[in-house]
Amino acid sequence: MTGLGVVFRPQLPPERLRAFARTVEGSGLDELWLWEDCFLEGGVSTAAAALAWTERLRVGVGLLPVPLRNVAVTAMETAALHRMFPGRASVVVGHGVQDWMGQVGARAASPLTLLAEHLDALRGLLRGEKLTARGRYVTLDGVALDWPPSQPVPVLTGATGPRTLRLSGAKADGTLLTCATSPDGVRRARRLIEEGRAQAGRDAGPHRVVVYLLAATGAGAAERVRADLAAEGAQPGAGVTGDAAAVADAVRRLTEAGADTVVLQPTSNEPDPEGFVRFAADRVRPLLP
Repeated sequence: MTGLGVVFRPQLPPERLRAFARTVEGSGLDELWLWEDCFLEGGVSTAAAALAWTERLRVGVGLLPVPLRNVAVTAMETAALHRMFPGRASVVVGHGVQDWMGQVGARAASPLTLLAEHLDALRGLLRGEKLTARGRYVTLDGVALDWPPSQPVPVLTGATGPRTLRLSGAKADGTLLTCATSPDGVRRARRLIEEGRAQAGRDAGPHRVVVYLLAATGAGAAERVRADLAAEGAQPGAGVTGDAAAVADAVRRLTEAGADTVVLQPTSNEPDPEGFVRFAADRVRPLLP
């Protein structure tokens, strides 16, 4: 079955998350995704709240910018989510927007090196290992979690460029792709991920690919999508507008290209966020395999 989720945009105030999360769970959609965009809402705090307010809903954070976070803190918070809510949390780490990282004095000279070191340390800590590391960015001295997750925890990374996609294949358990990714872009990402996996000798086991899909329906849908794409610097033509059949067709094309889960991303000025959830669940989901 096609995995289908929806984003709670951080342009909405945090106090709206509770009703939104419960709407998503009641709708029967698979996943709720949250963002840690600067300088809007924290990813781990909102994920913990959404998980606590629901019973079965899976919640993803895509993504946590590694320049803002010591890897030990990322590991502690990820482990806590998985021990409190087993099997329901997905955590994605990534470069973050470099201009935002510069605003807070956290911009790395080599984002790729930082992400590689962070992934190695994070995955090791979550496996319960005691780590000592002396990297360019990550330094650990006999660090181990007192409360590691009781089950293996997949770690995903956000990626767009070829080097980061290969790195994701080599060091992560899954990849998150932005809403600017076309079906051909998903196929390209899969190829690069597999190159990284092969180079690292990680041919066995699945590598989950999650793709955001900017979507809008109803009055002014096309204008809202164009405005969001322009604000994000994405190429015109990405995203989908129209009725449920049009959205379902766009989802199918992404899954046929290699996406395991498609997460519908409403526009930043979506006039009815809860209505968007119901549209996705009641009208789009029945049209998908």
